[in-house]
Amino acid sequence: MSSYRIQGATGDWEVVIGLEVHAQVSSRAKLFSGSSTEFGAEPNTQVSLVDAAMPGMLPVPNAECIRQAVRTGMAIEAEINKYSRFDRKNYFYADLPQGYQISQLYHPIVGEGQLLIEADEKSGIPEDKVIGIERIHVEQDAGKLMHDQHPTMSYVDLNRCGVALMEIVSKPDMTSPAEAGAYVRKLRSILRYVGSCDGNMEQGSMRADVNVSVRKVGDPELGTRTETKNVNSVRFVMQVIEYEANRQVDLLESGGSVDQETRLFDVATGTTRTMRSKEDAHDYRYFPDPDLLPVNLEDDFLEECRASLPELPDAKRIRYEQELGLTPYNARELTAEVETFARFETLLGETASALGKAEAKVATQVANWALSVAPGVIKSLGDEAQLEHATASRQAAILKMQDAGEISGGQAKEIYEIVLKTGREPDEIADSEGLKQVSDTGAIEAAIDEILANNGDKVEQYKGGKDKLFGFFVGQTMKAMQGKANPAVVNQILKGKLG
Repeated sequence: MSSYRIQGATGDWEVVIGLEVHAQVSSRAKLFSGSSTEFGAEPNTQVSLVDAAMPGMLPVPNAECIRQAVRTGMAIEAEINKYSRFDRKNYFYADLPQGYQISQLYHPIVGEGQLLIEADEKSGIPEDKVIGIERIHVEQDAGKLMHDQHPTMSYVDLNRCGVALMEIVSKPDMTSPAEAGAYVRKLRSILRYVGSCDGNMEQGSMRADVNVSVRKVGDPELGTRTETKNVNSVRFVMQVIEYEANRQVDLLESGGSVDQETRLFDVATGTTRTMRSKEDAHDYRYFPDPDLLPVNLEDDFLEECRASLPELPDAKRIRYEQELGLTPYNARELTAEVETFARFETLLGETASALGKAEAKVATQVANWALSVAPGVIKSLGDEAQLEHATASRQAAILKMQDAGEISGGQAKEIYEIVLKTGREPDEIADSEGLKQVSDTGAIEAAIDEILANNGDKVEQYKGGKDKLFGFFVGQTMKAMQGKANPAVVNQILKGKLG
C-alpha cells in the first residue's frame, strides 16, 4: 500500500484519485466526417458540413476510430463489448455547433480492464499495483475558443470539432501523486505501443481530468470529489493532486465542506480554481443518438484487432529480463517509450551481428551504452551533436572495438563525440586520432619493469601485505603509456611480476 499521507491538525488524511484520460485517436479523418485531423492547420480549415452541424448532415462512423478503441481495450485486458451505442450529451457552448456532443454513456465500446504500475521506491511506490479501468468510450471532441485574438470578442476554431477521442476512465484506485503519475506514463506508453494515440500531451492529443477526494485514514466512506479539467502533463497531474488534496484537508479541518465542482489548473501558480459546479449525468439529458445505428462488432473484426497488437510493455520487459538477462531497472527503462526500445533493438541486432554473438551475450553491453553512455555524450555536446550521424551501424562499430579490447570506455566516448560532430566512421577515427588501446605485451611489460625498478620500496611494501598499492602501480603504468594501455593486460602482467 502507498504510504502517502497528509498530516492535518486533527489527524492523518489519505487521498483518493481517479483519472479520466482523453486520448485523441490516431486517424487521418474525424470520427463522423472525412475532415483531416492534422495538428497545426490554420483555424477553421479542417471543418466539414457535418462538423459545422449544417442542417441535414448525417454522421457516419469512421471504422478506423472504432478499431483503434477496440485494440486499446485489448491492450489493457479489458472486456470488449460487441454491442455498443452512441448517445447525445446535451449542452450549449460556443465551440459545440450541434448543441450536443456525440458520446457513449450507457453502452460503451470497452468495459472493465486493468493496468499494472511497477514498484518504484524512489518515487514512493513500494510495490507493484494494479489500477482498475472502468471503461473506454468513444466520443467527438469540441472546438476551441480563442480569447486573445480581439480585445472584446472571442473567436472559435472548429478544426478539432469532431476529432475522435477515447475517454479512458480509471477506478478510484490511486492513492498518491506518484501512483497517478506512473499510471499516466504507463497508459501513454501502451497507447503509443499500440499506435492508437500519439500521446503528445503538449499538443492536447492526450489530457487528463483529475478527480480528487480526501478522507481520514481508515474511513471507508469516500469524500466529496472535485474534478480538475484538461491537465496536459504528468507533472501537472501530480501538482494538481498535491495542491487539491491539501486544499481540501485545510478546508475540512477549518470547519468547511468540499463542494462537488469542476476546477481549472493554473500552471503559473500551481493552484486550482473554481470553474463551475459539477454536473451529473441527468444534467446533460443523455439519450440515444437517433442518427446513428448501434455498433455491432463481428468475431472476424475482433480477431484481426487482436492479431494486429504488438508486443506490449509488460511482456517486452519480462522478455528482456528472462531472455536477454537484463536487470529489472534496465528492462523497465528500455521498454518505457516506443522510441527507446526501437533504438535499442536495432542497435542490439547490429552489435550482435558485428560481433558474431547471440543477442543475449551482448545485451547488457548494448543496454548500458544505450541508457547511459550514449545519452551522456549527447548531453555533453548539446547543440553540437548531430543525431543523424548516430546510426546503429556506427555505434555497433564502436562497441565492437571496445569488446575486442581495441579501445577503452573513455576512448569509446571520445570516438562517439567525433562521430556525432562529423559523421566520420569510428574505425577511421580510432586510427587517425590515435584512439586505440595498446595491447602489445612487450611495450606494457617494459613500462612496468621500469616502474617497479624505480619504486623498489613500494614493491617491498606490497609484498609485505599492503595490497592497496596495486592501484598505484596500475596508475603509474597507465600514466607512462599515456592512458592507452589495455587495463586488462596491465593487470595481468602486474599480477605476474608482483607475485
